[in-house]
Amino acid sequence: MIIATNNKGKIREIEEIFSNYELYSLKDKGIDIDVVEDQDTFYGNALKKAKEIYEITKETVIADDSGLCIEELDGWPGVLTHRFLGEDATDEERNKAIIDKVKDLDSKKAKVVCNMVYYDGNDNLVGVGEIEGNITSELRGTNGFGFDPIFELSNGKTLAELSPLEKNKVSARYLALIDLKKKLEKE
Repeated sequence: MIIATNNKGKIREIEEIFSNYELYSLKDKGIDIDVVEDQDTFYGNALKKAKEIYEITKETVIADDSGLCIEELDGWPGVLTHRFLGEDATDEERNKAIIDKVKDLDSKKAKVVCNMVYYDGNDNLVGVGEIEGNITSELRGTNGFGFDPIFELSNGKTLAELSPLEKNKVSARYLALIDLKKKLEKE
């Protein structure tokens, strides 16, 4: 299967869960494209990525889309999590903008949602993962990527304060991968 991402962190997480599958990154296959994520759902973006990579390779693909959904902001930034400041913004810039946006809210409750899609040219399956927490008032931790330093779990730690092994046991992507793997193994 081809993993439809160039994100090394995502690739590592997927390889750990799908260790019994033969996996290839886009780089392994010589593919250098960024699929435009212009759908209005996580599932829509993940399926679009999977289908576009499948059309290039004619090989089975797994693709994901995930994001941060802040309750008091009606789920913002949601599917725009990676792009709300533009394609060239850094994780740190996005995280600081999110912290600034929520600083005066009564509640900083949020969830991370991940949809992981398997597509083989005919059928698609989706694994869904979701975790709840809060947005912090400052960046904390050096592990992880994306919004990990600002997403605090119920144990008081951010995703970036967990070891990779700890994170992989609780992340939305982990839950989506486990859900998808169970569905694939029933097929």
